[in-house]
Amino acid sequence: MPNPDSRRRGFLRRLATVTGFSAASAAAQSPTTQSPSASPAAAAQLPDYARAMNHKSLKQSSFDRTGGNSDRWPIAPGATQELFRSDGPGIITHIWFTIAAQSPSHLKDIVIRAYWEGNSKPSVEVPVGDFFGLNLGQYCVYQSAYLNCSSVKALNCYFAMPFRRSARITATNEGSQPVGSFYSNIDYKLVPSLPDDIVYFHAQYRQSAPNPATKFAQGEKELNTDGKTNYVFAETRGKGHLMGITMGVLQNTENWFGEGDDMIFIDDESKPAIIGTGTEDYINGAWDFGGRDGAIPFAHLYNGAQFMQAPEHGGGRYLMYRWHGDNPVTFERYLKHTIEHGHANDRHDNFYSVCYWYQTQPYTDFPALPPVADRIPVLKS
Repeated sequence: MPNPDSRRRGFLRRLATVTGFSAASAAAQSPTTQSPSASPAAAAQLPDYARAMNHKSLKQSSFDRTGGNSDRWPIAPGATQELFRSDGPGIITHIWFTIAAQSPSHLKDIVIRAYWEGNSKPSVEVPVGDFFGLNLGQYCVYQSAYLNCSSVKALNCYFAMPFRRSARITATNEGSQPVGSFYSNIDYKLVPSLPDDIVYFHAQYRQSAPNPATKFAQGEKELNTDGKTNYVFAETRGKGHLMGITMGVLQNTENWFGEGDDMIFIDDESKPAIIGTGTEDYINGAWDFGGRDGAIPFAHLYNGAQFMQAPEHGGGRYLMYRWHGDNPVTFERYLKHTIEHGHANDRHDNFYSVCYWYQTQPYTDFPALPPVADRIPVLKS
């Protein structure tokens, strides 16, 4: 299986236009006749870390500015804490958070926003738990290519986030109780320049609690050919590529919540260009993830259903993710990523999701975030 770290290093190296030399090539030359540059074939024989690099590695964190050991930020109700600010050109390579808070819903209360190139509106606007794949507001240890939740309550993101002129990341406590300790480490690098074709990282939160179920008359064929009433992960205009989704489901009724086909509209708003075969298939599982009595959580490089509780029962809870890192879904003008809620949208379960993508413009209009109280998963009749 490909190593996710090597994929990430290769992506970052291309963004940062890192140059280097080939030790193998140099060894083949006499001391007085060394070639000034290696051939592509020779350079490919070395891992990236064995070649010269020209970036400056940096970190911004919540360390105690007094020199003490209180290495965290308290965030009062309604307050915003700036976590990161830098001029460019640069690349954020890793984000780590861990949080101690009184509120049991703090993963839904705290909202992370990221602003690229001085824009006043964010390209990332997501409750902190949802951003890290904890879409139901509860912790769950898992590992994937780009996100993980490590023991104990440690949140990690490895998406590369390039910026030319500036980057800013904030955390806002939209809850009613104080956040006692918000710990943060954000690793980044400054580079001499970035390629002309960089794209900007985006993450958008959506929910439907509950989804509106389509009613079919007895004997009527349950069909959905246009996807107009599908659940929407994200909708954006511009040029870019889709990287994937995280998703939480709270079942409001009995039986399997899936059978909903993924439908992706690409540069044509009238019909989907990609249509899948069911929710569990889009997540690259199968057969209801094992069904009511045999569902087993799994978490792999690009796909997972890392948490399942009371599967196929009312009140059942699922966490899932699907990454498209092997084949990002490209779009030139328009993207709408959707999925059915049940076959032909016949179920009214609660969906909570984040969609992750890159595009050439560092901003897109997002729908307003639901109020905190509405973001907390609760059963709906």
